Amino acid sequence: MAGAVLGAVGTIALVVGVTIAVLTTLATRPLPADVPAARDARAQQLVTGNCVLSVPDDGPVDTVRVVPCADPHEAQVVTEFTFATDAVWPGQQSADARVARACVLDESEIEAGVRTVTWSPTERSWSDGDRVGLCLAVVDGGGVTGSFLDGTAELP
Repeated sequence: MAGAVLGAVGTIALVVGVTIAVLTTLATRPLPADVPAARDARAQQLVTGNCVLSVPDDGPVDTVRVVPCADPHEAQVVTEFTFATDAVWPGQQSADARVARACVLDESEIEAGVRTVTWSPTERSWSDGDRVGLCLAVVDGGGVTGSFLDGTAELP
């Protein structure tokens, strides 16, 4: 009887462990550059090309709404900065500065009112293996359609 109970407990623990592993993998798998339909995604899933419905206020970013770039949006990931996998945590200010140096808009984008926002790893996400910072081209108020990357972006 005790062996059956221990076997059942072991099976349940295995199922729970596999379920957690699958959900973690799905929650961190990178998205395609232009998603086929709107969806919520974790910031760590974003890649160059993703269009973001709206940019959250300053502070750590967890989940955002990603939309097809043909749909109206406020921002697009235009650059990624990848830290070395064996790098030591540089501190938040240094991480922010390194990612910001990768953010460059062209003159016409700046004149049109496009600005950059950077999302850098935090100390907590760094300890979980996050080594990618993102640069977003942002048009306050949204309404952008198309992509900054291929020149099809139309501003409102």
